[in-house]
Amino acid sequence: MEEQQLGQTRPADTNNHSIYSPSAGETTVVSTIIICNTSGSAVTYRIFVDDDGSTYDQDTALFYGISLDANTTDILQTHIGMDDSNGNLAVRSSSANALTFTVHGSVI
Repeated sequence: MEEQQLGQTRPADTNNHSIYSPSAGETTVVSTIIICNTSGSAVTYRIFVDDDGSTYDQDTALFYGISLDANTTDILQTHIGMDDSNGNLAVRSSSANALTFTVHGSVI
């Protein structure tokens, strides 16, 4: 089981964006989520996991309204198992083009 980059996105708007969904028949463990604020202002972010769909709200929130200072990075160590090809890990930024999200993990 080798860790690899599973997805990366820099949302161009303030909508929810799916960053990773496992392929059919695969089980994945998401181990690290890196959020980099490349802007000159503090920005908030949200991270959701819906294990069998694409509902991104308070019911599927892992991190919600977390503020990230200008020009800084958060590194979140996680252990999120995903095994449904309909499931999604999604992200949201409060400011367009401000945050880059990178997800690492292992496909089993």
